[in-house]
Amino acid sequence: MSKSIIDVKVLGFPWPTKDPFLFCAHHADAYPAGNDEMGPAVSLEGRNIGSDFSGKDGWSMYHGATVPGFPAHPHRGFETVTIVRSGLVDHSDSMGGAGRFGNGDVQWMTAGKGVQHAEMFPLLNNEKDNPFELFQIWLNLPKAGKLVEPYYGMLWSEDLPIYHTKDNQGKEVAVAIITGNINDLEGYTPPSDSWAAEKNNEIAIWTIKLSPGSSWDLPQASPGINRMLYFFKGDTLNIDGQEIPPYHAIELHADQKVRLENGSGEAHLLMLQGRPINEPVAQYGPFVMNTQEEIQQAIQDYQQTQFGGWPWPVADYVHPREKGRFAKYPDGREETR
Repeated sequence: MSKSIIDVKVLGFPWPTKDPFLFCAHHADAYPAGNDEMGPAVSLEGRNIGSDFSGKDGWSMYHGATVPGFPAHPHRGFETVTIVRSGLVDHSDSMGGAGRFGNGDVQWMTAGKGVQHAEMFPLLNNEKDNPFELFQIWLNLPKAGKLVEPYYGMLWSEDLPIYHTKDNQGKEVAVAIITGNINDLEGYTPPSDSWAAEKNNEIAIWTIKLSPGSSWDLPQASPGINRMLYFFKGDTLNIDGQEIPPYHAIELHADQKVRLENGSGEAHLLMLQGRPINEPVAQYGPFVMNTQEEIQQAIQDYQQTQFGGWPWPVADYVHPREKGRFAKYPDGREETR
């Protein structure tokens, strides 16, 4: 093992993470053409509808029965960062918030004291395939922020900061900065209760694209910062003299110089970085607290309040086909793209 690499692991489901991150899922689905209900225009026979993670024919329905995705479900005690690289997500929540986003857009949602939301994947193209790729990342909240008010915001693809550079051979590197910074280029400003809001926590969520044969030195962070790099698409990658095959996770010493040297194909990576919260983690499904007693309270609160209830006609609600990309916030404010 090199001096900059702590560990290398094959990627499964979900991906391994380090404090302050709790979970990272990568969904890549080759959905076929859609039908009139915005679901797949093919037979669903042979799938475990309601819990289809099979990857049959290159795609899954997940918990969807008609449209793929995740119907209404609760969260408490953490934040979700959803990066949709291709395809669309229809969001609806118990706060009355709603949206359709994708093809490079990012959603940041603070579950805080409790929220229900649905994430459905409408297949709008009836005449051709509907490729879909998404990352969902769970970022923990410290004890002081576990029960803050729920919130969500959008980082639209048109506004996503991209750091462009060239190596000494003139080969291009592009880094999409979801949050964090490279030099003076800043990503999304997280809500004030987020662990990512404090600059000293050095939270960075980046997607990195390396052109064939290119190299790039990762900016160094402070001692004590956790850094995970996920090589999810490409040929080969060399880090500090060690060959890394695709679909592997690399845990790195964030305070040491690390050079990424790409192989013959275009390489795509995700980086999650941050100062650990270093608090106890108690988790039960979609609830993440500090103690088992708090988990029991979360379950009880959800049973009694439904975290505000569900204001939509069905749990797997999708927006009308003709809707474009938009976000409607609980305060009534609406953005369209």
